[in-house]
Amino acid sequence: MLQLHSISLLQFKNYQNQSFDFNERIVGICGNNGVGKTNLLDAIHFLCFTKSYFTRADGNCVLHGSAGFRLEGDMELYDKKEKAVCILRENGKKEFSVNDNQYDKFSKHIGRYPCVVIAPDDAELITGDSKARRTFIDSLLCQLDSVYLQHLITYKKVIEQRNSLLKSFFETGNKDLALLDVLDEQLEIPGDYIFNKRKEFLIAYLPMVKHLYIEIAKNPDSAEASKGKEEDVSLFYESELLQAGFAELLKLNRNKDCFAQRTTSGIHRDDLDIKFGSQPFKAIASQGQRKSLLFALKLAELEILKNEKKFAPLLLLDDVFEKLDEERISNLLNKVCKENEGQVFITDTNEDRLKQHLDTLKIDFQLIQL
Repeated sequence: MLQLHSISLLQFKNYQNQSFDFNERIVGICGNNGVGKTNLLDAIHFLCFTKSYFTRADGNCVLHGSAGFRLEGDMELYDKKEKAVCILRENGKKEFSVNDNQYDKFSKHIGRYPCVVIAPDDAELITGDSKARRTFIDSLLCQLDSVYLQHLITYKKVIEQRNSLLKSFFETGNKDLALLDVLDEQLEIPGDYIFNKRKEFLIAYLPMVKHLYIEIAKNPDSAEASKGKEEDVSLFYESELLQAGFAELLKLNRNKDCFAQRTTSGIHRDDLDIKFGSQPFKAIASQGQRKSLLFALKLAELEILKNEKKFAPLLLLDDVFEKLDEERISNLLNKVCKENEGQVFITDTNEDRLKQHLDTLKIDFQLIQL
């Protein structure tokens, strides 16, 4: 089992110098908005991914008026104690180590401490553009497959180079097609690997999402349930590579790419098509239905990671109960706290509400009041 026993935060976001001990598998973190509940979850995410879940720039995680931060977590993995440390120096250099062994590449740490986050901004997975859904799938696959992560890094680097070259064609009028051929060739191996991995993975993942959605959304008192109906949600993988090989796509779209000054085809345009009946899900689904689908996507991620790693990931739930009816809250907590054996961190502004729901489940839990 993976477990976080304690964490210390020095000059991280709104924390000057504070430590927390976690003595139960289920940890509730309560307090008013702005006291640092989300920041504490983000510190845990840092120890798992070497970066913030909520902020792109590391410098934005430094306490105002300070220079740099330090995070330390006492972890337990496969019944062995480990110490994970992340330091952002005054000069902006970041260091990450496990048991005092410093990584030369942060990518080597990804997947060691698998972690799933559910936060309000994740609604973008349902309502946002395709980039949010690609990023979500990539983040999950990178925790499962270090080769996938390296191919993704390579692909993004070569796409940037190709787009820069296409832009120079337009600006200078000089088309170096030989160099474009080289970059196209460099895209093929990582592009094909990423496509095949996504396709193979989503065959198992998407049906799991649909099943979990029905479980979370079900309400025995609803009109639909009384008629014996289920909410008709369907999910499909969309990729141009389902119709043609990557090399062929690049050749077919070369003139279009030159005109657009960017690469218009490839796995960087993949998406998940989500429908409610025959209509786009995000166009007609209610707030509760959208949240239920978000939870289904994340809990399927949790299940996949657990099956592959042979232990449950950490689960971070940030302010997930807002605009959710009591039935859906109960269904969700039953899934993550009783059916899932991993460690769970839950933030809520309403301590009484969280305590009442956890008491109902008859499980041991810890409440931290900020």
